Order: sequence, then structure tokens, then C-alpha cells
Amino acid sequence: MIRVLVSGANGRMGREVLKAISQDAECQIVATVDIKAAWEDVGEILGLGKSGVKLESDLEAAIKSHRPQVMVDFTHPKSVVANVMTALRNGVIPVVGTTGIGEADLEMIRKFCQDNNATCFICPNFSVGAVLMMRFAREAARYLPHCEIIELHHDQKLDAPSGTALLTAKMIAEVRAHCQQGHPDEEEKITGARGADYDGMRIHSVRLPGYVAHQEVIFGDVGQTLTIRHDSLARESFMPGVVLACKKIIHRQGLIVGLDQLMGE
Repeated sequence: MIRVLVSGANGRMGREVLKAISQDAECQIVATVDIKAAWEDVGEILGLGKSGVKLESDLEAAIKSHRPQVMVDFTHPKSVVANVMTALRNGVIPVVGTTGIGEADLEMIRKFCQDNNATCFICPNFSVGAVLMMRFAREAARYLPHCEIIELHHDQKLDAPSGTALLTAKMIAEVRAHCQQGHPDEEEKITGARGADYDGMRIHSVRLPGYVAHQEVIFGDVGQTLTIRHDSLARESFMPGVVLACKKIIHRQGLIVGLDQLMGE
């Protein structure tokens, strides 16, 4: 059994993670942590009766007390890096779904893993469909280099653009020559009207109630357009990827980014 700690367990994503992992025969929830902890029994939170696993507020204390192998983190952009480093320093593998980790912090995590033979998995999107959408977009960009990305999320999301949009743009940039999208003399009448600029690609972020997580990549060429779109209609769509990562990552080493790195093994 893989011993799992869930960080951010009392949030919307955290509760879905608890359900998914508790239903898997190869994983066991040994600890849960949330800043809003009230020492509730996790089983009762899920409506499953008492489980003996309490919701705690101190991550490091929970790690030392329960000795998990993996920490699943769905918390906050401002706390996720500290959580990751706490886990790594205590020999626990982070599986991170929290987005908003910057390049400097990624490099710090990568170096720590290299220097300490540690493992960390960071995933902008745990949906298998989203991974396929990104792969398809990268392939399309080889032939249709003019493209823009539109990502749409619920209005409680704290970072923009999304981690999925940034990873998509990175994957596209790896296979196409630099291409500055739009007219060279275009002028924004309102600052930001054309969206963020990533290697010439424009990324647009929509935040509205009613959305969960959605993205489309629009390609344009003479006389034609191609749209590749993925929609996560419920948070359950991410859970097979989370469980897969918990199982696969214990056999890997170093910093690994993206679910596609674990699929097909």
C-alpha cells in the first residue's frame, strides 16, 4: 500500500482527492492537512463513517507522525513551494496539483532533487483529456504556427494564465519557429486587450462562475482555422490522473513535470 498524505484536504479539490484515493486498493490515506483544520475525522467529512484519520493543521508534524510516502498538494500558490520543500526535506514525494509555481522555484526544486536523490512531481493538469489536448496542439503547431490560447476557469482561481496554458505554450514553442502573433503595428486601446505574450503567442484568461477548467487552442492559416478544445466539467475528471501519479511516481527520481511524463509506462 502506498501511504498518502493529502495537503489542502478540506478544499474542493482536496475532498475529491480524498474520495479517489480512499477508493483505490493500492493507496492508503494516512494523514490529512489543511489550514482550516478542526480535528475532524476524514471519514465523517466524506460521509463514510469514522476512519481514524484526523484533519491536522501542521504539515511537518503530520509527516513526522504518520510517515507518508507521497504528499498530494492542492493548496495555494503562496504556500505550495514551502509545502513541497517541507515534504522533500522529510523524504516524502510531493505530487503537486497547485499551480502558480514560478521558474525560479522550479529550478530550486529541481536542484534539490538532483543534489539529494529526491523525487517531486508537478502537474499543471491531471486530466488525461487535457494531456491529449496539449499533445495534439503541439503536433498541430508544426504545420500551423499561428495560434492563440484561451483558457477558461472558475472565478475562484488565483493564478493567470493557468498552468495548463503555460505548459501548452511551452510545448508549442518547442516545435515551431518564433512567430509574433498579430499585426506588427497593432495598438491596444485598453492595456491587456491582446492577452499575455508567450514567445509571440497570445494567451487569454477567462474567469467566470459556472466554469471548472477549460482550454482551447486556435490555429489559423490561409482560408482555414483549427480549434483544439478540452473541457473538464467536474473535478472528478482530474482524479484518475492523481491516483496514477501516486502509483507511478514512487518508481521515478528527480523533478518531473506533466502527466504525459507518466502516461504509457
